[in-house]
Amino acid sequence: MTTTTGFVYRFHDGNAGMRDLLGGKGANLCEMARLGLPIPPGFVVSTDGFREFDRLDRQLPDSLWQEVQEALKEVEEAVGRSFGDPDDPLLVSVRSGSKFSMPGMMDTILNLGLNDETVEGLAKAANDRRFALDSYRRFIQLFAKVALNADADAFEKVLDDAREKAGAASDADLSETDLEDVIRRYKEIASTGKKPFPTDTLDQLRIAISAVFESWTNERAIAYRNHQHISHDLGTAVSIMAMVFGNTGPSSGTGVCFTRNPSTGERALFGEYLPNAQGEDVVAGVRTPKPISELQSEMPDAYNTLFEHTKNLESHFRDVQDIEFTIENGRLFILQTRSGKRTAMAAVKTAVDMVDEGLISRDEAILRVPADELSQLLLPHFDDASKQRAVEDGRLLGTGLNASPGAATGIVAIDGDDAEHHGKRAILVRPETSADDMPAILKAGAVLTSRGGITSHAAVVTRGLGKPAVVGLTAIHVDTQRGEVSVEGTVLKTGDPISIDGFTGEVFSGTIDTVPADISSNDNLQKLLGWADAARRLEVRANADTPGDAARARSFGALGIGLCRTEHMFFQEERLLHIREVLMSPRHEDTEAAADTQANGVYENALKSLEEYQTSDFRGILEAMDGLPVVIRLLDAPLHEFLPPIEGLIEDVAVARVTDVPESEASEKEALLEAARSLYETNPMLGHRGSRLGITHRDIYEMQVRAIFRATKELIDAGKDPQPEIMVPLIMGEAEVKLLKAGLTELAKGLGEDLGRPARIRFGTMIEVPRAALAAAIIAPHVDFFSFGSNDLTQMTFGFSRDDAEEKFLRYYVESDILPRNPFATIDETGVGRLIEIAVNEGRKGNASLELGLCGEHGGDPLSIDFCHRVGLDYVSCSPPRVAVARLAAAQAALGQTERDV
Repeated sequence: MTTTTGFVYRFHDGNAGMRDLLGGKGANLCEMARLGLPIPPGFVVSTDGFREFDRLDRQLPDSLWQEVQEALKEVEEAVGRSFGDPDDPLLVSVRSGSKFSMPGMMDTILNLGLNDETVEGLAKAANDRRFALDSYRRFIQLFAKVALNADADAFEKVLDDAREKAGAASDADLSETDLEDVIRRYKEIASTGKKPFPTDTLDQLRIAISAVFESWTNERAIAYRNHQHISHDLGTAVSIMAMVFGNTGPSSGTGVCFTRNPSTGERALFGEYLPNAQGEDVVAGVRTPKPISELQSEMPDAYNTLFEHTKNLESHFRDVQDIEFTIENGRLFILQTRSGKRTAMAAVKTAVDMVDEGLISRDEAILRVPADELSQLLLPHFDDASKQRAVEDGRLLGTGLNASPGAATGIVAIDGDDAEHHGKRAILVRPETSADDMPAILKAGAVLTSRGGITSHAAVVTRGLGKPAVVGLTAIHVDTQRGEVSVEGTVLKTGDPISIDGFTGEVFSGTIDTVPADISSNDNLQKLLGWADAARRLEVRANADTPGDAARARSFGALGIGLCRTEHMFFQEERLLHIREVLMSPRHEDTEAAADTQANGVYENALKSLEEYQTSDFRGILEAMDGLPVVIRLLDAPLHEFLPPIEGLIEDVAVARVTDVPESEASEKEALLEAARSLYETNPMLGHRGSRLGITHRDIYEMQVRAIFRATKELIDAGKDPQPEIMVPLIMGEAEVKLLKAGLTELAKGLGEDLGRPARIRFGTMIEVPRAALAAAIIAPHVDFFSFGSNDLTQMTFGFSRDDAEEKFLRYYVESDILPRNPFATIDETGVGRLIEIAVNEGRKGNASLELGLCGEHGGDPLSIDFCHRVGLDYVSCSPPRVAVARLAAAQAALGQTERDV
């Protein structure tokens, strides 16, 4: 009977609830041991061991190493072999595993315990020298790459040369003689590593545990954790277990399977396997595996046993399982199970189906689907006509495996640096991907590989990230040295356009038009969102500036518009002329000049024209949102944005003075330049905009209010139920609100008599200046609602310019843990959140019926939505494509689901 010690846990000592201590992999191995599943004997070095290793400047504690050796003796007893025995050696695998699944990001070493003596003992015990040599060359390659930092490409080159020389289709076809030569050359490469290759098996194990611990801080693991917002403080456990071999001949093999299809959610065993292979062959994608269905005919007993275990594991964990298995001479072993990474489409279908199957509750289904991933369901498809033209033009390069859904058009990027440089425009094209490609995959828009299957590294990672991917397109040849892709005479070089269809597996040269997805036809999603709507408290509205956007937002389930930005309506060419005429006229306080301008009628005619445009704009938006609130923000943009850049105007005026330009045209250019100069500001985002504009240019705000009332009257006369709300932006205190409200209220009274009903249109303000948040108690009595403009509030609280900060230093701040997250993506609860909380509490003290909403980009971010729920806001407003995300996130917040820093 063993007892659990400080750092090492035997498989029978743990359970699935010990993920913090044993990592997801180790905890689930322990759980499977408790369930009596066929797993090899072994033990787990805990995350406490990792932290002690880290504390000791990356040295294994003596006590930990002593515990490892004691646990190893128990494994020897269980399998009847001894570690390092030259006659019948025990070999082990050393695998990483943190609390959260990080597929392929950290390191694993297999076949550990081999040297020139033990390999002969393995050959004798197995009565198969070729198998022993194959295991040895695998061990040298993996150990040298992971633990000694030897050149990984050099090993692949040796193996490629050996296959070519022997005329072998795959590694499995290499002879004993071939493998002996490969091992000799592998040793030469391994000797170039950072330290000598160890022959003592205990030295190998000690170095391997340290190397796996150190892989927690490799570049790809850090990049993945940054992308997935996983804490860098968690550390990794290490699982050590007896090796079982899938490379002992035709009755052996290895594979990966999912209990349901991870792309579609279909309830059927899904996966791949390779006969006479080891696990890294499947994941690395070096050989294209067979579908799991063929295992049923090739090894029926092993398949039937696997099928039963997969059903039991899904039922036990009540979630889709991703299972690794090995068959050794017909005997099945389960090496790992974990919750399967899946697309949003699969996550939604699986959650709904499991409710129907009685496996989980509706609330669990709501919590089961990551809200942020619902945006994947809006991944574009290729336009059918454009795609058909590409086929007719002969641009179809071939069809691979549709590994991850979505359609992408971009440019070829074969080198990882190119993919990182071009970002989402890049289609990363590789023979196969490995964990080292992770930084490039995170940046690229999509992935294409010539080798690998649907459970390869590229497929698993892109599905988890929601990026389109096609793998195993064997028709193409990827030349990484020359930076080009070729297929049957067609050559694409780095930077050439390419299109991939992750729904069908088709790959095309050139570009293809894409069209947005229609989520209204997704019955499973609509059912899940219906459950979410019943569970949430926060209302979800949309930010929309056009009737089309408003209609689209409503189709996504938005219950109104929380932000209609009127400045966006002035940038059409015919409208710019009129807004420029208004801006180029003298301000109202210059009465004499203003009188001259008004006498000419230019100013008034420009305002009337703008009023007609605005009336039409508001009528369309209010009609699209009939019966639902529409918050219309009066003009907010800095005025210089409506004029051409000063530099260009100076050049135009200079040219006009020395050429035969008509006098009227030259005068117009000079007037534009004078207006631009008069409106120029050193820092326009903190300058003459928002309520300041409404106070100094009252005619503009009054024109907009008249347009709102006219549109409202027309719709009421047509039997509609428009619900406009007027919002003034960028106020700093009570005085601005009172002044603007008084003037607009007087105007509204005069217009309201014509509406045919009591026409009290609600009046509110944005809270986006820190002073306004702090003065909420005295502002609130004068308004019906606050809407937090979290974009500007974040800029002003941090003193960051969003456009400059994100490009210049913000990414570094996040990667360096100066900031936990990008504050423009997720609300900074410490500073910005504190201001919002103060404004909420103080505002409601000043006005008990005050409605509170948020309308910045944060309105579509699940973590920010959780914050909004906790501080008591009434609604959030986001862009139309994020409405479904916000609906689900609001329900998760109500059910107590939070995903703040783990």
